[in-house]
Amino acid sequence: MSRLDGFISRMKSQRAVLNHIKDQGMIGPDGVILEIGLGNGRTYDHIRELFPANRIIAFDRAIGSHPDSTPSEENIILGDIRETIQQFAGKNVAFAHADIGTAYPEKDAKTLTWLPQSMAAALMSGGIAASGLPLDHLDLEPLPLPADADPGRTYFYRKR
Repeated sequence: MSRLDGFISRMKSQRAVLNHIKDQGMIGPDGVILEIGLGNGRTYDHIRELFPANRIIAFDRAIGSHPDSTPSEENIILGDIRETIQQFAGKNVAFAHADIGTAYPEKDAKTLTWLPQSMAAALMSGGIAASGLPLDHLDLEPLPLPADADPGRTYFYRKR
């Protein structure tokens, strides 16, 4: 599969999971959402459209998003995500989404030393996690992907 086809598959699968979460009513209107890795802001913008009543807090090292897809100052946390995400441990987050994989196995292996624990710690019981990297954690129960998502392109969990 070409890198372009892989990217399209990942984006299609990510959108399928996000839309499924909305369609199934898995997040209430009062729940806080974390977007871990703002990047260009495309996924943030989609989440904002799907969940307009929810507060969405985005994390990144620096702002690189399109101005139309940049959160307000009070809803973006800049710095090393491995460190900044720690402030949300025990905060009963409804949904956390992370797309911070690099496609470099050695770099992603380092991210996987802290990302699963950080997401599990932030989520409320029953909270939802979606990630471009697998989140191997005892508190995170894998959920079946919607039919239009490609396995291995995105991962989907509920906190026990």
